Amino acid sequence: MRPGAATVGSVRAAALLLGAAGLAHTLWHGLAEPGNALAFGALVALGELARRGARPGAGAPPASEALRGSEPAPLAAAAALAYALLGADAGTPTTHGVLQTVAVVCAAGLAGIVPHVARRRARDDDRGPDPDHLARRVLTVGFAALCFQPLYNAGALTGPLGTGAPYVLFLLLVLVLTGLCDAVLAALLLRARTAYPYGPLLRDELRALLGIGSAVCATGVVMALGVAAAGLWALPVLAVPLLLTQISYRRYAAVRTVNRQTIASLARATEIAGCTPPGHARRVAALATAVGRELGLGGSELTVLEYAALMHDIGQLSLLDPVPGGATAPLPAEDQRRIALLGGEVVRMTGVPAAVAHVVERQADPYREQPLPARIVRTVNAYDDLAGEDAGAALEALETLRLGTARDHHPEVVAGLARVLARDGAPGVTSSPTG
Repeated sequence: MRPGAATVGSVRAAALLLGAAGLAHTLWHGLAEPGNALAFGALVALGELARRGARPGAGAPPASEALRGSEPAPLAAAAALAYALLGADAGTPTTHGVLQTVAVVCAAGLAGIVPHVARRRARDDDRGPDPDHLARRVLTVGFAALCFQPLYNAGALTGPLGTGAPYVLFLLLVLVLTGLCDAVLAALLLRARTAYPYGPLLRDELRALLGIGSAVCATGVVMALGVAAAGLWALPVLAVPLLLTQISYRRYAAVRTVNRQTIASLARATEIAGCTPPGHARRVAALATAVGRELGLGGSELTVLEYAALMHDIGQLSLLDPVPGGATAPLPAEDQRRIALLGGEVVRMTGVPAAVAHVVERQADPYREQPLPARIVRTVNAYDDLAGEDAGAALEALETLRLGTARDHHPEVVAGLARVLARDGAPGVTSSPTG
């Protein structure tokens, strides 16, 4: 069994059991307020249908975003949360309860993702939502409904709190707790799939919660209150801003994709010019981002690291005489610094963030003076210069880096690289922390 499979299996099993219990309860007792169930279920399904994944390859999103596999579905998330927190419909108390909430969200989620799964199989690609996100949705919505529905149905909320500001604050508190629950689950699933440290993954999820997550939670509350006051007519009006948000996110992602394609093309310029071996920049970028995750980087820091790793050799285009084999690691320190500074100047002219140019410029500095991303680029570049695509040379290259920790490479970075290589199955490499 692969590492983390038990965790993923446990989350899926819990969601499956909860969803099955909700569906069985609803089938046995019948559907309470079918109009509400149909309206909210349709919004959940529509939100999932509007979601799409990222196509792998040169236009894929940065590694910090690609882990999630597809764009957010704010409409589906807000509608599911609103149904979990729905206490009244145009002033009439509802009685759908926890299990029906889970059943409606589960059925609507399945209706929304099945077309994606069928399309993915028909086209033999890996775009489209990860089914694990539906497991998260079922568990988090079940948690929100469990915090709200029993108290509301028993009169323990509207009695002491009324329907004013204290009631709204209680709804917001439930949504904050639900958002934290979802972030914990998301980071746990990513940890199981990637074996990256849990702390940075959780930090990235919490940052996302403060971004689009806060808009989703606020809209969920407004939807629940709007339907309570005006009935289901409020849903179409409140759904429009989230659809516009999803469209805006898609356009923003398209801009990010174009930027990454530009950076990837610039990185390939050194290969086309014969300055570096084919695939060198791509291998360094992939391995550097994995090491960055291993050492606790995340979010924008990881994106900067990936871009800098792609463009770390671009300074060689300014040289009159090419470096033999494109390997800069064996060069004297002064030559390495000159190439790095030339690369930084080129990067600054491309319009990418200044932080990327800073990492490219600092990659040849003494490692004790470098920021962590520059240390990672320096070490991973040296590893690829020594090993390349020869898996059999991995152990020898890593041993060379370990011997250079006194002067050229930070011991923690070398140890992190060793752990990544051991996890990915490089021949002869162990995760020993020595070095």
